[in-house]
Parts: sequence; C-alpha cells; structure tokens
Amino acid sequence: MANRAGEGCTQLTAVADAVLYEGYLLYPYRRSSAKNRVRWQFGVLLPRNWVERDGPVAPGVSGSADSWYQRTECLLRVRDADAVVRVRVRYLQLQHKQVEAADGAGGHRPVESLRTADGVAHLSFEEAVPRETELVLPLAELLRGGRTASVGAPAGAEYEPLPSGAGRTVRRRRQVRAETTVAAEPLTDELYRLRVRTENTGEAADPRAPRGAVLGQALLATHTLVTGDAVEFVSLIDPPAACAEHARGCRNAFTFPVLGGTPPESDDGDGATGPSLLSAPIILPDRPQVAPESPGDLHDAAEIDEILTLRTMLLTDDEKAEARATDPRAAQIIDRVETMPQEVFARLHGAIRSLAPAAAPGAGRPAWWQEGGDDGLSPATDTVLVGSVPVGGGSRVRLRPRGRGADAQDMFLHGRAAQVAAVFHDVDGSVHLAVTLEDDPAAELHGWYGRFHYFRPDEVEPLGVADAPGPVRPAPPRSPRPALPADRRERGRSGTRP
Repeated sequence: MANRAGEGCTQLTAVADAVLYEGYLLYPYRRSSAKNRVRWQFGVLLPRNWVERDGPVAPGVSGSADSWYQRTECLLRVRDADAVVRVRVRYLQLQHKQVEAADGAGGHRPVESLRTADGVAHLSFEEAVPRETELVLPLAELLRGGRTASVGAPAGAEYEPLPSGAGRTVRRRRQVRAETTVAAEPLTDELYRLRVRTENTGEAADPRAPRGAVLGQALLATHTLVTGDAVEFVSLIDPPAACAEHARGCRNAFTFPVLGGTPPESDDGDGATGPSLLSAPIILPDRPQVAPESPGDLHDAAEIDEILTLRTMLLTDDEKAEARATDPRAAQIIDRVETMPQEVFARLHGAIRSLAPAAAPGAGRPAWWQEGGDDGLSPATDTVLVGSVPVGGGSRVRLRPRGRGADAQDMFLHGRAAQVAAVFHDVDGSVHLAVTLEDDPAAELHGWYGRFHYFRPDEVEPLGVADAPGPVRPAPPRSPRPALPADRRERGRSGTRP
C-alpha cells in the first residue's frame, strides 16, 4: 500500500501543479495580451468581509466563484488504530513585480517598462509564489476534535538591481492570513468522514474596494492533497455500495475531491478506492493524470499541446521578447518550445488509447483509417435501439448516466431531458449519442456550433416513440470516428466525453 500511496501522490502532485497554474499566464504569454489582464479565476479565497459585503455566498461544488473558505468532506477506510492522515494545503500568493528606474539623484521611480543597456526589456507585472503547508495528523487526534493550524504566508519584499545602475526590480507581497482545520468522525468500525476546512482569516481594509485591490490578501488556486498511512480513500463519484449512502452525505463547498493513483489491475465491480485524494477547485475525474506526451506545463488546459506549441513557435521575435520579460515561467515556455526535439514534438500529434483490435478485411467492421471506412455512416439519420425504441436525430431522451466510471460533470445532468442530435461511432467500436439539453437556453447555439454532451445508449431513457426517427435501418459496416487527440490534458475541463 505504501508503494501505491507514493505513486498516487506523485501523479496527483503533477496534476495539482497543473491546477495551481491553470490559467496563470495564457498564450501568447505577453503582458499586453488582454486575456492576461484578468487572472486568478479558480480557488480564490478572499477576506470574508470583502466576499460577503452584499450577503453570504452560496456554496458550490467547485471554486470558480470567489469565496472566503473551502470545505472538503471525504470518506476514508482505516485498517489500523495507529493510522495517520497527511494533509497538504497548497495555493499561490500574489507577488507584484515593480520595475523602478534610477532617477539620477540616488532614488528610484516606478515605471511600466524599462530597457537596459544590454537590450533586455523589463516589465512590471503580477507574479505568484507557491505556498504549501503539510499537517501530519494521527487518527486519534482527529477523533478528539482535530487540529487547526496556520497556513498563511508572510509579507515580504525583494530588491534586484538592474544592469549598469539603470534601476531595480522590486517584488512585494502582502500578508496572507489563513488557517486550516482538520477533523474526523466515525461512521462504522472502519469508515470515517474526514473534514478539511481552509479559511481566509484576513480582513479587507475596504470591503468595497475593487477585486484587484484585495487579491494580495488572497489564497489563489487553493487546493488540498490528502494521503496517509494505513488508510485508503473512497471515491465520491463511484463509491462501493456499502459506502454509497455515506458518500451522498459528504458536503463539499468550492472544491471537488477525486481519487489519485492508477486503477487496480483487477476490478471487483464494487466501487473505487485509492491511496490518495486531490480536492481541487475545478471538476476532475477520479485518478486524473497529465498526458505522458506533454513535455511541460503550458498553463492553458483549454488547448491541446500541439496546437499551443505551434502557435508559440509562430510568435514574432518581438512577441517572444515581451513574453520573456513578462514572467519567468513564460520565458521557460518560450525556451522549451524553441529547443523542443523533433521526436518530442512528433509525440504531441496524438495517441489513441484503448483501441480495440480491428477486424481483418472482409471480416466485419473495417478499421476507420481504411479507405472507404466511413462509407454508409450518417450521424444525423443513423439510429440505435434503446430497449425496443429506435433513437436518433430528433429523439427526446432522459439522461441516466451510469454510476460507475461516469464523467463527473455528466452526473450533474442526471434526470435532465435532452434531444438527440446525432449518433456517432467511436474508434473502439462503441456508440455515443450527441445531445443538447432541452432546458438550456443556449441549446440552439450549441447545436449550431456542434457542441454536445455525449452519452452511451445505455445511459439514456427514451421519452416516447412519437418522435422516434423510425425503424433502425440495416446497419452498413460501421467504422468508428477518430477520437480526440490524447495529448489533451486529462483535467475534466468539459462535461463532454468523446
């Protein structure tokens, strides 16, 4: 179990680092880019008097809304009375980088930019410093009321002279006041509910100040990693049957806990457990991983690495120079892209995982890459039987995502009515229905853009036969459509699957 815990923690730390810098600095990585002037979107914990200046905030399952606290509740199985839980609270502390020019009289004045005699540009900008606090807690202490510990960060300032006495760079940080409370309660002989609550305990001098004025007191991209000795964690997405009721009783606010580690080699079919847990401010699946093809973080999970790398390569020399001057992490991205070996770049083109072996020619479904493999496919008119009802484009269905292995976002759509737009066949031979939600005011727009939710036929319930497309016509040899490139980071950014 120790090896599983170590492996799971290593994988989760890589994902957690990606979460930490999610959107930290977006392509094209330049200060002048409009989208890099609005930052710090997820897991932002601000002073309570600023957040609640107009009343309490409604808790949600993820941290896209500003709050003053995060609450994680999860289940753990304990195999030994001497069990220990390890909690790591991680976030970014805002740091303002101010470039100051020498004024010729021994002093300095703040400037937005300064080019030194060596031709290097220096820009004023907002950076961030990673912070982490680890709490090691015996189970016995957790059951006695737990522990509250400070997880804040001190104020500070560093001064760095620029070449030839041209000026200096000053990096200043405000104090972040915060604390985390960890406690547990027994549910059965071996099952416990663990609670981790992190709060911003600071106070804004002016609760009506603009958001940017109080971000220096905030915890940014706040998330929690939990491991332990002689414990294992129960999935809240796919809990074992005996734990399902207790899992439904867990209340998480502004965060979403998922299992870490790799799936076990054998699946007993009764829910998922793991050696570690990540409670993140974005919705993720159990056991999230960064794609192995990714050579490094690009701070932009909404793009696949190949496209983003190509875009970065096409920046002009002036744009690359500005990106390097904007932020040290941006400089690292530019340098990594410019020196990327061809074999590493080739891997970014994509991979197909879990592809079922193709049938031999003339022996059933042809491989999708064969010439003519798509002949006879018509997603808009094809149908599939759900029970005895043919379902295809125009059918009305009710969404019933399966419990095991379902995408976390899909679970929130359980019971919603939807309309089928198309029937798609995947590279592994499976079938998915592309649907739009009937009560979504943007459903027509999503259909026009081709942005759908995807469900398997066994995850929907026909709402009638009056609008059914008609009998299922004899199926031609089916070929699955290509899947999305596997170099997209697996971070649960979308509620759609294929």
